[in-house]
Amino acid sequence: MKRNASTLDMRDERKHVMKNVLKIMLIFVIVLIGFLGVVLAYLAYPGTPSKSNFMTFEGYIELPKGGLLNVLDYLTLNGSTLFVTSESSGSLFKVDLDLNHLSVSSVSEMPGAGAAHGVALLPEANVAFVTRSEENMVHVFDPKSLQLLGSIPVADDADAILYVPSAKLVYVANGDAKLATLIDPVKRTIVGAIQLPGKPEFPALDPQTGLLYQNLEDINSIAAIDLGKRSITGQWSLAPCNGPSGMAIDSEQRRLFTVCSGNAELVVFDLETHRVITSLKIGGGPDSVAFDPMLHRIYSAGKAGRLTVIQQDGPNAYRVLDEIHTHYGAHTLTVDPISHKVFVGYASLLVHPRIAVFSPAI
Repeated sequence: MKRNASTLDMRDERKHVMKNVLKIMLIFVIVLIGFLGVVLAYLAYPGTPSKSNFMTFEGYIELPKGGLLNVLDYLTLNGSTLFVTSESSGSLFKVDLDLNHLSVSSVSEMPGAGAAHGVALLPEANVAFVTRSEENMVHVFDPKSLQLLGSIPVADDADAILYVPSAKLVYVANGDAKLATLIDPVKRTIVGAIQLPGKPEFPALDPQTGLLYQNLEDINSIAAIDLGKRSITGQWSLAPCNGPSGMAIDSEQRRLFTVCSGNAELVVFDLETHRVITSLKIGGGPDSVAFDPMLHRIYSAGKAGRLTVIQQDGPNAYRVLDEIHTHYGAHTLTVDPISHKVFVGYASLLVHPRIAVFSPAI
């Protein structure tokens, strides 16, 4: 009898232990589901950016949804028209801005296959170009009607694109191919290529010299390119920059700004002495940067969801004014040098992708 009683006690104890284990597991599952729900809600609902003493949030411009996840890429402004590419759906959006009533700005769409990236505009010719990395293609289109006019096959990973008026060329950065493709915008054919020493990320044109500066992501450096000679005229280190991505230029004060995705910094490069003069910590995963020459403001956006506002007090003097919390994945932006408004492209999950609009509080 004592053995039977002891066995029953052990069984009861085991049942009790199992019940406690199941309770703990149930609590863990409930907490995990709650956590995932909070994460999903955060990723899906953009909310309102954090308040700033330097920037005023004016609202959102909603874009058509192309699936569960929408990732925007380049924002290209031409007067009151904003072109936005979608890396996830391949669409190109044209936003006719109503600066007084942003939410009613009209949006039209040019669907496409393969991730869409950079846009180059030739307003005088009413023609534009958009890169598609997965198709290794540059599509030619009418920027007014969004009608597709033609396709130009290019090397692997067509990404950034820029029209250079002085050379009458369209410049395409082919990342994986470590190549720059040159296109005649009139004939719409490839007329040259320049082999690069590293993976190109973003170009910037110096209107004073006509040189094009190309940062090289995998070797943390920058190259100067003479498009007339189809050659590289110089290459310099961007240390301490790790993984240079977006780039902007202050041609008047001979400064170039590049953000660094690997170590969340912005470096200032002197175009005359060819050296980095200073660096600043900015929001995580920075991908784009824009410069407002009249206000001497630099803006950067990154995947961590931070809009960093930097004041240029002089060619060698810079200070971070603010770091505005936007939304995870809001990594691309542009600035209007006339109205000084800043447009930030938001990634979205489940909901419509959108453009957040800010204006400086002056």
